[in-house]
Amino acid sequence: MDEEKVNSTSNTRHENDLPRPVLVVSKQMAREHSVFLERLLVGLAVESVRALLICPPDCDMRSVSFGIVELVRHPAVDLPFFRKYNRNRLLERLEKYRPTVLHCLCRSRVAFTRKLARQLNLPYVLTVNSLRRGRRQLSISSKRCVRITAPAQSIALGLAKAHPRFSERIEHVNIATFVPNKTNCFSDTGRLTSIVTTAPPKNDRSFENLLEAVRRLAIEGHEFLVVVMDAGAGEKQLRKAVSSRGLSGIVIRVPQIRPSRPVLAAGDIFVRFVTGPAFEPLLLEAMSLGMAVAASRGGVDDLIIEGQTAAVFDPQDKLSIYTCLKELLNVPEASRRIAAAAQKYVRENHSLDDMISSFVRIYRDASAKPNR
Repeated sequence: MDEEKVNSTSNTRHENDLPRPVLVVSKQMAREHSVFLERLLVGLAVESVRALLICPPDCDMRSVSFGIVELVRHPAVDLPFFRKYNRNRLLERLEKYRPTVLHCLCRSRVAFTRKLARQLNLPYVLTVNSLRRGRRQLSISSKRCVRITAPAQSIALGLAKAHPRFSERIEHVNIATFVPNKTNCFSDTGRLTSIVTTAPPKNDRSFENLLEAVRRLAIEGHEFLVVVMDAGAGEKQLRKAVSSRGLSGIVIRVPQIRPSRPVLAAGDIFVRFVTGPAFEPLLLEAMSLGMAVAASRGGVDDLIIEGQTAAVFDPQDKLSIYTCLKELLNVPEASRRIAAAAQKYVRENHSLDDMISSFVRIYRDASAKPNR
């Protein structure tokens, strides 16, 4: 056998050993977690793992750079009487791709993934990014769901409590990010200090405590700019609250730009004020860029270690918020130490290599399990 045939046989064997995952995403997931999705696809490409991505037809994938991945928009024709046609077309595409495992990346696509796994006689992996409970209980197949991953330990523990019979299948896999050598916080002394935060949900008046703290700091002579990202449904309420306090020249509202790193990279301090049951990729990105984080406790706060990776305040206490921000503004050296410590924590716990190796192992293990 000549050398060319030997290499060809070796390459074929290597390709056959690799898993062939199908990633299932929703429109919301692609919008809110586009950075994670892009890094997952690029990381799989580096490992020579081919992937097929199923997304809705109106899903905006422009912010996602693809590796060696096939993109399938389903349904191809979004009309009720084309259901059979769409199903057959999808199954034909998957038959050509020869998948070994499905990976559902969002709660809203669980039922679809479970049904598809049954039709293809394949195992599937489920990623849960939130402890939020929907109208229906999370439907998990005891036969085909071989692994449930969570991006935070608190979510993993919550899942184990809610679904005890699946506790052995639950695994914490950290979402990856890139950590530059530069620490952003107060790195440019010639630039006006910038505080970045996210807008509150509609009718959430506790955010006004933050505006009161900002107003007091401005009256005392502190010079800074507050950038509020993605006002959304609460735009009118936020604009009124800002205007009534005379903060229109200090507080700037901007739409949620995706990816958000360019906006965060121009900031010094990130205020995590709004808490919820979902993992917050924006907080992770802010820490990775070396912003000093001021944060309220609650929600998925695994990244927040008081006095180390973040300064902590009580969102219901105006004085607490004011004191926290004042210390960050008045003592730049201490703020930079917090920012650098957060970067170190993220660098050690959220590397791309670790995330990709975990998912490739999970895909391999799932693909190796015999169909039952």
